[in-house]
Amino acid sequence: MANIEKTEFRLPEEPQGSRASSRRDTVDPAAQAGEQDAELNLRPKSLAEFIGQPKVCDQLGLVLNGARRRGVTPDHVLLSGPPGLGKTTMAMIIAQELGTSLRMTSGPALERAGDLAAMLSNIMEGDVLFIDEIHRIARPAEEMLYMAMEDFRIDVIVGKGPGATSIPLDIPPFTLVGATTRAGMLTGPLRDRFGFTAQMEFYGVEDLTRVVDRAARILGVHIDHEASTEIASRSRGTPRIANRLLRRVRDYADVHGDGRIDLAAAQGALEVFDVDSLGLDRLDRAVLSVLVKGHGGGPVGVNTLAVAVGEEPSTVEEVCEPYLVRAGMIARTGRGRVATARAWLHLGLEPPEGALGVHDTHSEE
Repeated sequence: MANIEKTEFRLPEEPQGSRASSRRDTVDPAAQAGEQDAELNLRPKSLAEFIGQPKVCDQLGLVLNGARRRGVTPDHVLLSGPPGLGKTTMAMIIAQELGTSLRMTSGPALERAGDLAAMLSNIMEGDVLFIDEIHRIARPAEEMLYMAMEDFRIDVIVGKGPGATSIPLDIPPFTLVGATTRAGMLTGPLRDRFGFTAQMEFYGVEDLTRVVDRAARILGVHIDHEASTEIASRSRGTPRIANRLLRRVRDYADVHGDGRIDLAAAQGALEVFDVDSLGLDRLDRAVLSVLVKGHGGGPVGVNTLAVAVGEEPSTVEEVCEPYLVRAGMIARTGRGRVATARAWLHLGLEPPEGALGVHDTHSEE
C-alpha cells in the first residue's frame, strides 16, 4: 500500500455545535475518535475494489492510466461532495495506483504560507499531496498554492519590511488532490487549476448493500442479505454511516444473539440506537416534531428550531437539514423552514390540506 504521511501544522479550532457529535455518533458521517482504525481497514485499496461512483472511477482511471503511459505526473484532482462518500479513500487509492507516497493535511491547518511551503519543500517527485476541506485554506497559503500547482515553484520570503527578499524554490512535479464538502466556497482561480474535477454522489441502496456485505466479510461477521439491505436502507446514502451501523448491529448480535446478523437482529439493533426506517435519528425527529407539532408545519426560523431542540443553529442547519431536505421532509423558504406532507406522514399524522406535496402523497396512495 502507498506510504501515507499525514502532516498537520496546526489543529483547527473545534467548531460551534460540535457537542452534538456525542449524540450523533451512529449516523454522523464525520469520523469519531476510536472508529478511525476500523474504518481504515474497511477502505478499498484500488479502483477495482471501490464500490459505487462508477462514473468517477471510470474517469479517474482514464486520467491515471493516461499519465502512467506517458510517464508524467497526473493532473491535479478535485473531489467534491458531502462527507462520508469516499473522498479521502479515493486520494489514498490515487497514491496506491501511482505507486507513490501520500502526504495528508487539511485546509484549516494551512493558516500561513509558511505552513504550505514547509510541506512542499519536502515533497518528492510524483508524490500525492492530499488537502482535505481545501475550501478552508487561508488566503496567503492559497495564493502560494497557485504557483506550486501551475509552475511547480514557490517563492519563499526571507526577512521583513524593505529588506525582505524573495527566494524562488523549485519543487518536483506532484499531484494535488483536494477534497471539499462545499465546492461553491472555492475561489475561481483555485478551482480552475484542477485538471480533473469529480462530484461524488450519494449511494443507492443496492450499492450500499454491497458495501455492507464487503465490510462484514472483512470484519468476519456472518450477515444475511435481508439484514444488509435493511442497514443500507437506513444509512442516508453514505458508506461511512453504513459501516458504522454495521458495527453497532454486530455489537447487538454479539450481546443478544450468537453473533450472526439476521433481519431481526438488524432491526432490533437499529431500534436500540434510535435509527428509524428512513435513517432519521433522535435529533432529526425532534426537529420534525417541533416543526410539525409545535408550529403547525411552519414556516419557522432555524434559530427557533435550534432553541426548541437544545442545539446550536449551525448543528441544525449543517447536520440535520441537508438530509431532511434531501428526504423531502423539509423545504427551505424565504420565511423559514416548512414541513412537507411527507414529514407529517412520517410522524404518523394526517397532513393538512395546505401542506407541501399533500396532493402527491394522496396520489401515491
